[in-house]
Amino acid sequence: MEKQKTVGSILEFPEKVFIRNIAGQHVCVKIYGPESLENQLAVLTHYLHHEGTEAGTVYQENGITEVKHLIRYFYPDLENLDQVAEYAHQYGLFQDVFDIPYPGPEEPKFTFIDLFAGMGGFRLAMQKHGGRCVYSSEWNKYAQKTYFANFGEIPFGDITKEETKRYIPDDFDILCAGFPCQPFSIAGVSKKNSLGRATGFLDKTQGTLFFDVAEIIRRKRPKAFFLENVKNLLSHDKGNTFRIIEGTLKELDYSIHFQVLDGQGYVPQHRERIIIVGFDNRYFHEKENFSFPDKPESLLCIAGILEPEVEKKYTLSDKLWTYLKQYAEKHKAKGNGFGFGLVDKNGIARTLSARYYKDGAEILVPQEEGKNPRRLTPRECARLMGYEDKYILNAVSEVQAYKQCGNSVVVPLITAVAGKLVESLLNYHADE
Repeated sequence: MEKQKTVGSILEFPEKVFIRNIAGQHVCVKIYGPESLENQLAVLTHYLHHEGTEAGTVYQENGITEVKHLIRYFYPDLENLDQVAEYAHQYGLFQDVFDIPYPGPEEPKFTFIDLFAGMGGFRLAMQKHGGRCVYSSEWNKYAQKTYFANFGEIPFGDITKEETKRYIPDDFDILCAGFPCQPFSIAGVSKKNSLGRATGFLDKTQGTLFFDVAEIIRRKRPKAFFLENVKNLLSHDKGNTFRIIEGTLKELDYSIHFQVLDGQGYVPQHRERIIIVGFDNRYFHEKENFSFPDKPESLLCIAGILEPEVEKKYTLSDKLWTYLKQYAEKHKAKGNGFGFGLVDKNGIARTLSARYYKDGAEILVPQEEGKNPRRLTPRECARLMGYEDKYILNAVSEVQAYKQCGNSVVVPLITAVAGKLVESLLNYHADE
């Protein structure tokens, strides 16, 4: 039988799943269940994490069916198959799903769902305040691997599909979504304009994803939602894009709070993002008593996230360093500000982008005399976004880890806002 010990191996072969028996062996078997391949592992892992809970009822029927297919392969002569399938974890199966750095709280204070989950920055923030994630969705297969390695749960895929949406439980408290920002970001708009492509809500592949979020809010009516996007969302299309977003949310009868917040102060990085928080007027009656957190005094610097020693591969080659210097000089002569960013170790960094893996140009670390600057390591990038060192990055390649960090939220900032949101939620009394 095939064996695999790598963290996140459940995703290495989409048509297979690894289960661990009581002796600790990893056994590879194929799934032949009723679900589409995209959803099979999501249903399985969501079911295992929510056995016996109210949210788990939405996963129970198909989850047990998937478990039965696996156990029938592993124990073909088992007589009490139904019982083992229903209480798989108690029988020592699927330990990989539970041996994770970030398990959910045993006694949650509230529930939430995690849309466009990425690396799970929202999930970390919400779990920090006692929240239990009852549904996650992320279409990128590499982000799914990272998410599974840290949370033991494979997110559902394409949130625009009804087969994916149908698993969202009822009666969760908060909807979290860092919905894709490419249609609204300055870099994304510039790139698409140069290609003659539409941006914002005219972008049929990404711009309309906000409306999928709005439709889920309309159907499920969570008590609150927590959205994040790039700062440029406010000014895109002369403000029309944001007016549509704000108007749509207000039409759903939610009160809206929004503010542009900078990651600086939480991490040593200048990273401005718009945060949108909403509360159901039918529940709070506009008495939610919410305010954004005060900006902390910035005492952080790049030196605090740097590893003492890094491999030579992170140092720029002579060819690349020469190119970056010539490129910067060319644009400087034209009066443009484009160029590399050589950081002051006692200062903060520019905004980390998803393209950082290409050359690291926006954040370069100076080295001793005679050595070219170097790029940040993936671990340093994760620290720059506020992830702890126990967070698992190596479930994917370094290129994918760089991309995921560049697309992530600043975890401590999101955690601070989440604290204010959760405080409003838990302290509200309907009879006041």
